Amino acid sequence: MKKIKILAFYKFTSFADLPTLKLSLFDYCEANKVVGTVLIAQEGLNGTVAGYENDIDKVLVFLQNLSGCKDLEYKFSFAFKLPFLKLRVRLKTEIVTMGKPEVRPSQLVGHYVNATDWNNFTKQDDVVVIDTRNDYEVAIGTFDGSVNPGIQTFRDFPTWWDKNSDQYKDKKIAMFCTGGIRCEKSTNYLIQNHHANVFHLKGGILKYLEEIPIQES
Repeated sequence: MKKIKILAFYKFTSFADLPTLKLSLFDYCEANKVVGTVLIAQEGLNGTVAGYENDIDKVLVFLQNLSGCKDLEYKFSFAFKLPFLKLRVRLKTEIVTMGKPEVRPSQLVGHYVNATDWNNFTKQDDVVVIDTRNDYEVAIGTFDGSVNPGIQTFRDFPTWWDKNSDQYKDKKIAMFCTGGIRCEKSTNYLIQNHHANVFHLKGGILKYLEEIPIQES
């Protein structure tokens, strides 16, 4: 039995003709019997889709050939049956909801820290590590010593930062999330609000767990 390949991806870039993009992406995925959900907005795209390996590889190439998507952030995983029932391609205001339309990760984000450098970087005395995930995600597990903002949704993060930023004004801020997408937005928000020393874990926790041995994690 063929294994199912799962593709999770995102990219912050500028799209203009969203209805045409939605139609062409839907048609291509459908033609290749790929199912899942893709969100498209003027700020970029974000999705998780699944299908047979050759078909998913074709869809990945299609995505990478979209305007501004050559360096699309993506990850693979595998399953023995399809995790999704149907294909959905949706037009949204944001691909990850922060509620701050002025935030533009495609223009500027913080400094990336690779998973292999994360442990040493976050041990520095002038670094504060902030978990940008929601409360229920933090409860599953987080990095020792990281700050939990206690937010219910990502929309709450800007309000939390505005209330607490003064105590971190002389620190380097290192943020992380599950796969990296939320940190793209949160670092841009901090930079726009005059905090220049902003860093984030490239690829998020998922990439970290892939690359760091459990005894060092």
